[in-house]
Amino acid sequence: MPNIIEITELAAPELDAFARLTEAQLRCRREPSSGVFIAESPKVIGRALDAGYEPASLLMERKHINGQGRDIIARCGDIPVYTGDSGLLAQLTGYALTRGVLCAMRRRELPEVETLCANARRVAVLEGVVDPTNVGAIFRSAAALNMDAVLVTPTCCDPLYRRAARVSMGTVFQIPWTRIGSVPADWPGPGLRRLRQLGFRTAAMALSDDSVSVDDPRLMGEEKLAIVLGTEGDGLARSTIAGCDYTVRIPMSHDVDSLNVAAASAVAFWQLRIR
Repeated sequence: MPNIIEITELAAPELDAFARLTEAQLRCRREPSSGVFIAESPKVIGRALDAGYEPASLLMERKHINGQGRDIIARCGDIPVYTGDSGLLAQLTGYALTRGVLCAMRRRELPEVETLCANARRVAVLEGVVDPTNVGAIFRSAAALNMDAVLVTPTCCDPLYRRAARVSMGTVFQIPWTRIGSVPADWPGPGLRRLRQLGFRTAAMALSDDSVSVDDPRLMGEEKLAIVLGTEGDGLARSTIAGCDYTVRIPMSHDVDSLNVAAASAVAFWQLRIR
């Protein structure tokens, strides 16, 4: 039986996860799973549930209880379902809810890089990509274009941030991922060494005088390849580029110097995928 609770007090502490905690506070609130995250929209919530994530509570527009949120409620057991009209929920959260449904879900321990990549042949590495929209788009491309895993550096945006997960259309719950290091000093040197120990050659997506084209046969012939993508604006750090086995460019025309990191990721993943 669903536990439907009409919202009468916006300051109620049980609504903190939806209204007053930052993404960083949500991430670090609870041990050992390191907190909770907010999944937005029935599709994203459904994919998180499919992946085995545990729901803690739902926030839903009243009209969706017997509509597009009904199946989600049925899958979540007797957790609290907080509800009200769209104006009240926007006042609570500070933004209009996409598809009118949010779910607070418990995080899980991330796997070790060595475990995640044991059988992988193509992995993406995101260095300091901080825009959740870009992170979500990269994950969607990685899932669609047959990457085996995604690794994010310690300075990268959390893939489970609400907007990142939503832009990914829930693919952050479908493609394996983990962090490569826990503090900034763990990347690039130690992280690149870990990848080499796992048998990966590394390809830095960057413009330099010694760049090879993304369709270079040597790249496509690598048995195990890690495709390293850099932060918005500045791109990859010089030390990262120097530490990689290849520096790779996407050929451009009309005097365009580069693509947005999310667009570049899709081109690289498609070209360098295992055929």
